[in-house]
Amino acid sequence: MAANASGTEHAPTQAASQAMPAPAQRPPARPDEPAPAELAPAQPVSSQAGPASAGPAQPETAEEITLEAAAKASAENFPVAMRILSARYRRHLMALYGFARLTDDIGDETAPAARARLLDDLEADVARIYGGGTPPRLAALRELAVTVAECGIPAQPLLDLIQANRQDQIVTRYETYADLAGYCRLSANPVGLVVLHIFGAASAERERLSDNICTALQLVEHWQDVAEDLANGRIYLPQQDMEQFGVTEEDLAAPVTGPRVRALIGYEAARASALLDEGAPLVGMLRGWGRLAVAGYLAGGRAALSAIAASGNDVLSTTPRPDKRETASQAIRAYLRGR
Repeated sequence: MAANASGTEHAPTQAASQAMPAPAQRPPARPDEPAPAELAPAQPVSSQAGPASAGPAQPETAEEITLEAAAKASAENFPVAMRILSARYRRHLMALYGFARLTDDIGDETAPAARARLLDDLEADVARIYGGGTPPRLAALRELAVTVAECGIPAQPLLDLIQANRQDQIVTRYETYADLAGYCRLSANPVGLVVLHIFGAASAERERLSDNICTALQLVEHWQDVAEDLANGRIYLPQQDMEQFGVTEEDLAAPVTGPRVRALIGYEAARASALLDEGAPLVGMLRGWGRLAVAGYLAGGRAALSAIAASGNDVLSTTPRPDKRETASQAIRAYLRGR
């Protein structure tokens, strides 16, 4: 399930006897005091690493990014949706969200010259979680370390999320849908794998279904944000699909969504909807809080697709966002039906 519940995404509970087994409890693994070098990243080798133009300064250190990511948390759908869960699961999911948010912000909100260095710093901090020696330096990763220890989170999904952001720095177009799906395997699917571990429900079949849901949620977010992505120099619509529908980059830059763009978005939305349906049986394989959470993620994707359809596939002059009542209705339906 993608970290941003698309509005990534982004419900009633069952009896306690159906709840997932609780992870082994231990005291939070936090130092009594912040580390003196809390977020002291290496200095950039170039004196030109800072922003050169007027306007709001871009954050240059992981400390600044962490603070900004925390400020965003209260306004985004992932943490809002998680407030209904028990404190134990909510803490772990928020730790995952904090890491994913921080990783995204390093890739998108920092000065371009600093991004590779900061992603290196972040990867080094992930290594500290698994090294068993020096604790992580970033507050967000010290919290994540608790989740890793209590839920048995493997390192690879976290490293994949970092790699996705490295890819975003050098890849701005995707030739085929297969290429884009490969990106989603790094940028979205790892989140679902971690979520399954948090609920003690990871298995090969569940991970396969989760991958379908997560890829779909990532695609839906891209289709909502075509104009925003283009402003950042990126196009996630596959080039082959654009050619098939006669859509040019100039069409995507237009203030009005033309009929060819609308047709293309409808086609891509149908593809994402089919993926959500393929992954939906995962809900029925889960019980308790895990079933509740995944039903919420699934509902976020479906409600976002409904918003795109309701806009007439207009994703340039507006950003279609799901109605909260529609999302809640979809979540209850998915929870009760198990898909």
